[in-house]
Amino acid sequence: MDRRRFLQGTAALALGMGAGASACGPPGPADGTPLKFWNLFTGGDGARMMELVTAFQRARPEVPVQATTLAWGTPYYTKLAMAAAGGRSPDVAVLHLSRLAGYAPAGLLDPYDPALLDEFGLTAPAFPAAAWQRAQHQGRVYALPLDTHPLVLFYNTEICGKAGLLGPDGRLLPLRGEAALLDAFRRAKQAGAQQGVVMAVSADINPWRLFWTLYRQQGGELFDPAATRLVLDEAKALRALRFLRAITVESGVARGDLNNNAAVAMFGSGQAGFFWNGEWEMPTFVEQNTPFDVIPFPAIYDTAGVHGDAHALVLPHRADRDPARTRAAVDFVRFLLQHSLTWAKGGHIPAYRPVAASPEYAQLGPASRYAAAADSLELDPPCWFGGAASELQNRAGAVFSQVCAGGLSPEAAIPEFTAAMRTLLATPRPQL
Repeated sequence: MDRRRFLQGTAALALGMGAGASACGPPGPADGTPLKFWNLFTGGDGARMMELVTAFQRARPEVPVQATTLAWGTPYYTKLAMAAAGGRSPDVAVLHLSRLAGYAPAGLLDPYDPALLDEFGLTAPAFPAAAWQRAQHQGRVYALPLDTHPLVLFYNTEICGKAGLLGPDGRLLPLRGEAALLDAFRRAKQAGAQQGVVMAVSADINPWRLFWTLYRQQGGELFDPAATRLVLDEAKALRALRFLRAITVESGVARGDLNNNAAVAMFGSGQAGFFWNGEWEMPTFVEQNTPFDVIPFPAIYDTAGVHGDAHALVLPHRADRDPARTRAAVDFVRFLLQHSLTWAKGGHIPAYRPVAASPEYAQLGPASRYAAAADSLELDPPCWFGGAASELQNRAGAVFSQVCAGGLSPEAAIPEFTAAMRTLLATPRPQL
């Protein structure tokens, strides 16, 4: 992969798409105060978002924007909820789509005006079906997805080439099923990799993401549609956990004690043949000149479903919502979506289909090769305690990490996991 061409090309294309799409727009807020925009992006994502905000300011000098970055995870979501409940909310905010079920039903978000969505072309055909469905509550649209970000399968092209895993085009040969995947990991290790595959499974939320992918590929459900009752399919859950344990404990192709930083470092330095994680890690490997490519995570079982999420743009609740100010806010959202080729430099799949289907996006190389995963996205179950950095992810991860490390058998993990889920189901929704 040509790193310079990738970085320079995406920047040029983003600027090229910027001018025409923003030629005219609605006037700014009548009171002249800046639109307040809250987000949780730092590092490269933070820089790209500020690039977009700056581009909007150049295109819409009459609509000043005050962008505020808050700490990712629980601190961000707590502050956003309290601001919406207390009448101090920003005009626009970023929300993981998996968190919508905890915010829209509680009255913490305002729905988008259907007339504005029609006028600005921000309707169902412009977004992936799975993300659009989760953006709604009681038939109204509460979120507009900026991207989708699934788990993907990175592979070291040099190691996989030595292992005979690449086709004549230099791309990874198709993999399907447990046996094929384990065989690929073994062959990568035999070809000189210290680890056949690296996964971040020592703690945190990644073990949940891996489990949910394998469980949903079998069609497994966790809760009933109302998210009031546990309906775990234990046979499917055991199958998923046994496969994770086979990778990290029984086969010897992977370690079960790596955290995210260690896993990223091992793959980036060429010590692993494969890496199963989110596409958001791609810029790191581009920067390090790692010989890699990436594909959607294979269908191990019945479907190609894969855990993922979407950064979405929402209108936090305001009791005094002003139509002119709201219109300016929706125009700001439209601008971010129309210019999300810039956002794609971080590896995220643009949710806005005119960008995702554009020739410019197709030229981004590895960044565009897993775009099909947007249509197979498996978000967390829609419950108030689920979603990014949630109690569901943390409690599930605490159990499943022990399975990956070999300290807990899959059979023993099931009752621990079900007990944790029943505790969450029995916990009253917090009142703000």
